[in-house]
Amino acid sequence: MLARAAIRASRAGLARSVKPTSFRCLSDEVAEGLKLNLCSPGETVYANKVVERVIVPGADGEYGVTEGHSPIVAELKAGVVQITHKGSDEVEKFFVSGGFALTHEDSTTDISVPEVVRLEDIDEAAVKSGFADASSKLSAANDDAEKAVAQIEMETYKAMGAALGVSL
Repeated sequence: MLARAAIRASRAGLARSVKPTSFRCLSDEVAEGLKLNLCSPGETVYANKVVERVIVPGADGEYGVTEGHSPIVAELKAGVVQITHKGSDEVEKFFVSGGFALTHEDSTTDISVPEVVRLEDIDEAAVKSGFADASSKLSAANDDAEKAVAQIEMETYKAMGAALGVSL
């Protein structure tokens, strides 16, 4: 009983001596919206572009990000990044071959991908041809490394086809 009284007393003393510091530090800036950075090694598509929403093809499933989203790091699979700009209902679509998306506390999302192309710039005939070539490479592969490269190519072309509404 004496021990409990001592603990209560020490906690009470500690509470009086410690000033509350558990508050969230916020920027003086007014939030503009979600800031998007979308880039590949050879191209910066957007740098600090304020957008309404972005939908990314996460490896564990597609998900959307808006202003104030919880911080998250996600691996991306081959698929479509969909961007809704402020003041517009139109969705801009880009095909990405994989990569990573990082959403930060300050409503900034960084999307870093090996390749990015506007969906309307993809040639349907080239996708079909590329898939057929990759399939041939897989059949002719002599070792595991060649098979792996061919499988990755096939999966990427298949994702491109799905993004275009073409079955391969």
